[in-house]
Amino acid sequence: MRLRNRVDAGAIRPHDGRMIRAFFLSIGQFGDRAFLIVFAKSLAITFALFALLGGGAWMWAQSLAATQGADGWLSALAGFAALLAVFAAGWLLFRAIAIGVMMVFAEEIVVAVERKHYPQALAEARHVGMGRAALMGLGSAVRAVLVNIVVLPLYVVLLVTGVGTIALFLVVNGWLLGRDLAEMVAARHLPAAAMRGWRASTRLERFTLGVAGTGLFMVPIVNLVAPVLGAAMATHLFHGEKA
Repeated sequence: MRLRNRVDAGAIRPHDGRMIRAFFLSIGQFGDRAFLIVFAKSLAITFALFALLGGGAWMWAQSLAATQGADGWLSALAGFAALLAVFAAGWLLFRAIAIGVMMVFAEEIVVAVERKHYPQALAEARHVGMGRAALMGLGSAVRAVLVNIVVLPLYVVLLVTGVGTIALFLVVNGWLLGRDLAEMVAARHLPAAAMRGWRASTRLERFTLGVAGTGLFMVPIVNLVAPVLGAAMATHLFHGEKA
């Protein structure tokens, strides 16, 4: 009975104003030291990974060009083309990498939110180790990249509709992101045996959270803080307290 109550308490209910409340509470706490530290760390690592990816693409393209007998400006052109390809893929890769990196540090955000708003939940929470957090982050990034690659032909086909690509992107990434954001909070409060039932009872709610988070990623500048805000919103929604 107690386990059932905890699962119910962790359910996210998107239709009672909690999503809006969670967003504004998260915005209001963004100035906290814990938020700023996680924001700085995750952003620095994300950009470093993009720099490595871009550098690797540049060297690979130039090496490939060299094997074809190209040199000078042709080799440089190949390198710039590879960088352009990385930049063009940024709309997908940034979301995947940023959330994957942030999940390594997500517990710091969850703890900060629980300390301020849900002290009883904080006292009962279990620690999520760095190893498990890293695995969750890696799984998140890999899922996001692979699923979006599979759906990529549909993105291209729907370009002719004007809005179809954006709508499909929201649906696909809302499903992926909602799972990732909610589960990093649930892992602190639910035993493994209860996770399957919790997932089944919160599909719509996690999807709503994911769509909101994906929407933040689609807004320039705001997308830089979207991972931290998403983690904070997930925490508020998991605990499910009404305003």
